[in-house]
Amino acid sequence: MKIIDSKGRLFGKLSLLDLAAACVILLVVVGVFFFPGTPLTSNLVAQTKQQPIEVQVLVRGLSIANYDVLAQAFKTEKQADIVIRNQPAGKVSVLNSKVLPRTTTVPQPDGTVKALNDPRPEIVMIRDLILTLGSKAEVTSTGFVLSGSKKIKIGSSIQLQGNIYDFSGTVIAIDAKES
Repeated sequence: MKIIDSKGRLFGKLSLLDLAAACVILLVVVGVFFFPGTPLTSNLVAQTKQQPIEVQVLVRGLSIANYDVLAQAFKTEKQADIVIRNQPAGKVSVLNSKVLPRTTTVPQPDGTVKALNDPRPEIVMIRDLILTLGSKAEVTSTGFVLSGSKKIKIGSSIQLQGNIYDFSGTVIAIDAKES
């Protein structure tokens, strides 16, 4: 009796193509279950040192009926959620808020221009603010990275969310503080 007959069967019973396909399937199953590859997350994440930073944010044209309520919320809540590029980036402390005056340019008879208070009545409900936010960030060669691996840079548009407020602003300054 021949080992391989004229039809390509082993001992006249098992086709070599079927045997090769079964070996490939067996190797794939073994490879998937016993050698699944590298995991998507590693347990060897480097622990980096975070240091305190202060971020100044310019909020332009915030429509608000009573600014005192918002100022009180900044003082009592102490923490706010920050969203950078539509992704949550953790919590920050609201350290300070400063209202900027709303002015308009008025030409003078001698040809000069002065910035005077805007006389329009609706301006009372539109505020420009500079907020100082505090947080901890990793300082890298490419900038500051908040928790949640979100980079924050001057010019970044951020969203600040608290219990009674949700508005956007632009980062205008970032200062690293000593720990």
